[in-house]
Amino acid sequence: MVLLGTIVNGIAIILGAWLGVKLKKFSSEMKDTVMKAIGLAVIVLGFNMALQGEQFLFVIFSLALGGVLGERWNIEGKLNEVGQWLEKKMKKKTDGQLAEGFVAATLLFVVGAMAIIGAIDSGLRQDHTVLFTKSVLDGFSSIVFAATLGIGVMFSAFPVLIYQGAIALSATLIVRWIPQEHIDLFISEVTAVGGIMIIAIGLNIIGIPKIRVANLLPAILITALFVVGKVMFFN
Repeated sequence: MVLLGTIVNGIAIILGAWLGVKLKKFSSEMKDTVMKAIGLAVIVLGFNMALQGEQFLFVIFSLALGGVLGERWNIEGKLNEVGQWLEKKMKKKTDGQLAEGFVAATLLFVVGAMAIIGAIDSGLRQDHTVLFTKSVLDGFSSIVFAATLGIGVMFSAFPVLIYQGAIALSATLIVRWIPQEHIDLFISEVTAVGGIMIIAIGLNIIGIPKIRVANLLPAILITALFVVGKVMFFN
């Protein structure tokens, strides 16, 4: 089953967020310490990912052009609007953090090497090991995130299902036309771009001045175009 790993990942996030909301009895000091600890760990993860790229100019230009497109399209604003819409649909009082939790968790769970590599493995080989591992990590992260940022974290499971599911289904098709070495190049460059965005997410978590990370997401598409260009004209 191609989507098994993605479905397990979504369920882990939902269950973790539900448990986090139930355990939401942390002092403000504890919340602050836990969130900053997670932020520091996320930054380290981002650095490890960022160093995996082979063509750093691709990374720089992808982030620059992706940022221009993201700002024009106002991706972060639209994600916040979705969170606010969900908050209204809840029809009950919240702590006002639903949008923040939804956006932060969506970016953390979607932007990363494991999401891409795991979904591709699921599609190409129906090997869900990477996504199962990611499910464990996301499940524990969502417990802490939901305990500190609220129930909005739970809704981040749906972008994860759509994003990873689309990659997995697409991978079942692209393998017929794209050689494995080209796929490997794409993964390494997207990992580097995603790593820098992960660093930005970590900085946001620990309270460094706000970076509109969602507006950098088009950089992933730009990276794919650069890789295609390299393969077509320089190989």
